[in-house]
Amino acid sequence: MIYLLLAAVSSAAMALVLKFFQNTEGNRYGIILGNYLICIVISYLRLPDKALVFAGSPVTVLCGIITGIFFVAGLVTMQTSIRHNGATLTAVFAKLGLVISLAVSILAFGERPKALQILGLILVTCAIVLINGSSTSGSGGAGGKPHTLSLFLALLSGGGGSAMAKVFEQLGPRSEDELYFLYLFAVAAVLTGLLALHETKKTGLPLRIKEMAAGILVGVPNYYASFLILPALVLLPAFIVYPAVSCGSILIVMAVSALLFREKHSPRQRIGILLILAALVLLNL
Repeated sequence: MIYLLLAAVSSAAMALVLKFFQNTEGNRYGIILGNYLICIVISYLRLPDKALVFAGSPVTVLCGIITGIFFVAGLVTMQTSIRHNGATLTAVFAKLGLVISLAVSILAFGERPKALQILGLILVTCAIVLINGSSTSGSGGAGGKPHTLSLFLALLSGGGGSAMAKVFEQLGPRSEDELYFLYLFAVAAVLTGLLALHETKKTGLPLRIKEMAAGILVGVPNYYASFLILPALVLLPAFIVYPAVSCGSILIVMAVSALLFREKHSPRQRIGILLILAALVLLNL
């Protein structure tokens, strides 16, 4: 259970740091690139045998590459969806990507949630829709009907990255956990670097040290939010791990935002909080 709590705290910390730096005027990929670079450093320093860097098993290499692609694809598809559908609807679909992770765990690895746990998953889904769909600010978009394809891709790419952690936990050697993350963040850093260069060419906004340094503050909790999922998946089924971490991080972000940023929660958000608490109880029965 400690892994779930620490993963939720790390995920919330990453979201809060990104919120603090959301008004940066530099290249929008600067913080993300800095985040991935510091994750690479942490992964390498934690790697017990540095000789493994170029000697990973095929499963570790492939899982790391695919997950890194999913991470960056999630970033790009969310940006696209926000332009078409606004931030609110995009946030709902991105968080509902956990259904992809759960589907992989149930269909591919035979996990079977109980009736009460299925009810908990339904409550999680309702809570996510209530909490993320209760604010009209930033819902933007072009108006009219939602852009279904971009929403689906945001859900698929967001859930795909999480699902790959379950795949690696089942198929990969535990001795190469750190190596998996090293490959993952290296691929993500390369792809993000290419996006940053394209952004500079397109807008003239350079990568600045300020944003890159801020990425360090994002990268540390991001690394542990990703890493702690693996030991949690070893000990607990995915239908408990993913919803618990997602819901836990939402609760922490909302609590800290209320205390530090004086954000007020709507009645729908308060109902969402109650649903999350009920869901967490049901998932652990």
